[in-house]
Amino acid sequence: MKKNTSFLIALFFITQLGCAQDNPPYIETPEQIDYSFEVVVDGIDIPWGMAFINFEEMLVTEKSGILYHVKNGKKTEITGLPPIYVRGQGGLLDVALHPNFSENNTLYMTLSANTEGDEEGGNTSLYSATLTGSELSNVTLLYKATPNSKKGQHWGSRIVFDQEGHVFFGIGDRGNREVNPQDLSKDGGKIYRLNLDGSIPEDNPFVNEPGAKKAIFSYGHRNPQGMTIHPQTGDLWENEHGPQGGDEINIIKSGVNYGWPEITYGINYSGTPITDKTSDPNMAQPFYYWVPSIAPSGMAFSTSGIYKDWEGDLFVGSLRFEYLERLVIEKNQVVKREKVLEKIGRVRNVVEGPDGYLYLGVEGKGILKIVPNP
Repeated sequence: MKKNTSFLIALFFITQLGCAQDNPPYIETPEQIDYSFEVVVDGIDIPWGMAFINFEEMLVTEKSGILYHVKNGKKTEITGLPPIYVRGQGGLLDVALHPNFSENNTLYMTLSANTEGDEEGGNTSLYSATLTGSELSNVTLLYKATPNSKKGQHWGSRIVFDQEGHVFFGIGDRGNREVNPQDLSKDGGKIYRLNLDGSIPEDNPFVNEPGAKKAIFSYGHRNPQGMTIHPQTGDLWENEHGPQGGDEINIIKSGVNYGWPEITYGINYSGTPITDKTSDPNMAQPFYYWVPSIAPSGMAFSTSGIYKDWEGDLFVGSLRFEYLERLVIEKNQVVKREKVLEKIGRVRNVVEGPDGYLYLGVEGKGILKIVPNP
């Protein structure tokens, strides 16, 4: 079921119309390196998500199904997690703190789950829970995508909050691009928005659409891997894996169709085309796209001014090429790309900590802190 209304078309023209920006012809490696790194948490194979409690404490997820409480570099496993269906790219994914965590100790998690008890596989879910010491209680399922699938790919999923009492999370197309991303009655290939208690916001774009999943905020996505709120505009920014080529950065707007797989700048891994279209008047262009693919992961803006010349820049992890990418944006255009910590390993996540430093989740290494040289 596709959503083609004058409202969405008008919104598209206002916010998204125009050709996507081509990526600059090359990515730079700086001649002078003004930074190094410290390992602040080690011994984590795939550190998928992290959330800072304060300057000394953080939560870190290990995809295999462990949630760590870390204080001054020392890890403690948190008990009380819901059952996790670990398969392929699925497992324990992101973790985020309720905006009022200091008052209610509530956190949110995305994970692959089978809550139905069937043998059909699993799908992405969003949970909330209360953290007391090293134990979770009041574990509550807020959203569970259906149907289950035994496919191991494209689960998503990051968690972010706006300033209006909403939680956003993404779910990939679950390897079913022919159906899920463009069908509003199907989960997968979507960004979702809920109230913090898990209820559906009354102004979600498809609440009055018969048969539509009411939690959907945007659709036509392949596999969201990074999300963050722009520190100046408050807009929701998202990156996602394309096929072979065509990884994207999107600025997410309510009700907008981002095109997958009807339009894409990528091709099949076999080299054959997916579609002959890279644009459509009813579908949004990406803010930016990468060809070749870098396999983007977490993303964050640097806002602190701690690093020379980095304030306001966007940072995106590269799984494929094992570096952190710095994107300099001027006048709504990417004007420069730069490799940070080249060949550091598969960068799974990047977060700006409460101290203003950038922290990376790097597969096989743990959590790294980027430190400017004196």
